[in-house]
Amino acid sequence: MNNKLTFLIGILGVSLFVISSIVGGLLVENYNILSQYISETYAIDTKYGIILRTFGYIPSGLLITLFCFLGVRYFHPSKLIQIGFYGIGIFYGLATVTVGIFPCDSGCNKELIDPSSSQLIHNFVGLLTYLFVPVFMILIGLGLKKSHNNTFSLQSIVCGVISILFVFILVSNSNSEYIGLYQRIIESVFVIWIIFCAILIKNKKPVGNWVA
Repeated sequence: MNNKLTFLIGILGVSLFVISSIVGGLLVENYNILSQYISETYAIDTKYGIILRTFGYIPSGLLITLFCFLGVRYFHPSKLIQIGFYGIGIFYGLATVTVGIFPCDSGCNKELIDPSSSQLIHNFVGLLTYLFVPVFMILIGLGLKKSHNNTFSLQSIVCGVISILFVFILVSNSNSEYIGLYQRIIESVFVIWIIFCAILIKNKKPVGNWVA
């Protein structure tokens, strides 16, 4: 698979995610992007939830996973880079698929009053995503310090640090009227990182020991 196709897979993956989150917010009556989670737009009782999950979030997650698993080949061979890319593929890509298969309850049941199994899985996977993806970004940035990708190294570290900051704000202010905003900032950082990575890959060829 060539670099141009890998680039397109990454861009299409994040585009589907962004479009789904925007369209979902427009379809839910009285939805507030500042105070409500993205997951509330495709909760189990929403009218268009199954459509958003089936044609938006689940394929988005699959494409992001594929992008990460393919994208690692375009960087200097390094354990940190390998762990980072595979980690993001699993904890962001496959996690997006999982939360699409297991949507949250009505209103995402923030108080966890008699939660369904789907809600518990959804919350657990989402927590893993926000805890680990920023760390994997930073690992990639550190791994790239040994190569000549200094700009993307810095971008990865900065994206990781910013997302850690907002994850902390989100978790420590779970009852805030701005939880939707905090979550969207975190997701935006993840999306921006993938875009940066995809653009870089577009002009590269597989390197080193990543080539089979």
